Amino acid sequence: MTMIVRTDETLDVDVAGSGTMRMHLFRPAGDGTFPGVLLFSEIYQVTAPIRRLATMIAGNGYVVAVPEVYHEYEAAGTVLAYDPAGTDRGNALKVVKSVAAYDADAAAALSTLAAHPACNGKLATFGVCLGGHLAYRAAFDPRVLAAACFYPTDIHSGTLGEGKADDSLARVADLAADMLFVWGRQDPHVPFAGREAIRARLEECATPYEWHEMNAQHAFLRDEGPRYDPALFLQAMTLTLEFYRRTLR
Repeated sequence: MTMIVRTDETLDVDVAGSGTMRMHLFRPAGDGTFPGVLLFSEIYQVTAPIRRLATMIAGNGYVVAVPEVYHEYEAAGTVLAYDPAGTDRGNALKVVKSVAAYDADAAAALSTLAAHPACNGKLATFGVCLGGHLAYRAAFDPRVLAAACFYPTDIHSGTLGEGKADDSLARVADLAADMLFVWGRQDPHVPFAGREAIRARLEECATPYEWHEMNAQHAFLRDEGPRYDPALFLQAMTLTLEFYRRTLR
């Protein structure tokens, strides 16, 4: 079966209390239904590397939906640049938006994805950086069967959202999915002590999880910029696709 991917679809999703959220869809072009993956981007929204990542996952037999995480603050279609100005804007918005608003986005996106004609109703999440944290929080929803979290920021420090006081680590016991965590050992955003704090809570709560640490920097999946590691990208995506195969099929 060919897995040519459609990458030209968008859905405008109504989110209670915060208006319309643009969501980009990537799915096999042929007939059939497939598991859905809600993919959360880094702070720059739906950039070219994020689109290529979503296309890669979709081409392995998934309907991938990528929401614009800052839809309340930026016009639909806005992409922040990988430069100091874009980084500053993305980091500022990360702690302007409330955790409740992030959660409302996830709930609305999951409902829309599950209802899509190409989705078979089985749902997973995936995320990188900020998106890794959002993929983790989305797994509090019992509809999510599997969550792949790549170098998720702010879980260990509890500093996501307005007031920099999220409850993500405290709520490990609420995770409803099988979890996959992939980290870079040279990532300054989540140091060894932070990773150990997360892993200790997972063990304490008997959460089903996989844990992989690689000799890589933050954002090593991003195929643009000096930190990209192509060999580790392939290894990490192989781990992810096998994880989804076991948990969704």
